[in-house]
Amino acid sequence: MKHGKKYTEAAKLVDRTVQYEPAEAVALVKKTATAKFDETVEVHIRTGCDGRHAEQQIRGAVVLPNGTGKDVKVLVFAKGDKVAEAEAAGADYVGGDELIPKIQNDGWLDFDVVVATPDMMGVVGRLGKVLGPKGLMPNPKAGTVTMDVTKAVNDIKAGKIEYRLDKANIIHVPVGKVSFDEAKLQENFDALMEAIVKAKPSALKGQYLKSITLSTTMGPGVKVSTAKF
Repeated sequence: MKHGKKYTEAAKLVDRTVQYEPAEAVALVKKTATAKFDETVEVHIRTGCDGRHAEQQIRGAVVLPNGTGKDVKVLVFAKGDKVAEAEAAGADYVGGDELIPKIQNDGWLDFDVVVATPDMMGVVGRLGKVLGPKGLMPNPKAGTVTMDVTKAVNDIKAGKIEYRLDKANIIHVPVGKVSFDEAKLQENFDALMEAIVKAKPSALKGQYLKSITLSTTMGPGVKVSTAKF
């Protein structure tokens, strides 16, 4: 893959043989961001888990203290008095059965997170083939299947992110924007890592965190030392 001049120059600042301390990595990632837009800062964590085994699956959510810097659109599936509650909490879209054809047939996906009350999961289940592959299916572990829609919506709007293993047993999550100052990015990174460390499956034998890499949307990866975790 051929990289542009800016990327090549930025990559020269990163020593690929070094695992940087988190604070150094954050500073370096900010330095290597060269795009004209406010890039997202992402963390990629390679684990020693085998996601094919249910007891080694990792899935959960954490509220980043300084948010993600992104305006997140929330869709809530609810009925009865929960509809008004979701609207009052600031959900962008609230509905039930009537949204199924819009999502299934019209391909409407103008939302980032889906929340559902437990009594609506029968309805939402019909969208499994659409929402599942996009990682949008509500899940009790992530706090997106709940009767407390106010808390769910507030948490998401405040910067709650989900983490889960992908097929290669890697976790990819955003921890903010390049425009955040280093202290805020560091706080978000620490909050994420604390949650990931706590989520270590008890069934796992061997090394849990194989590598941690910080990068921006368009920038080179910066390796972070796993020693303290």
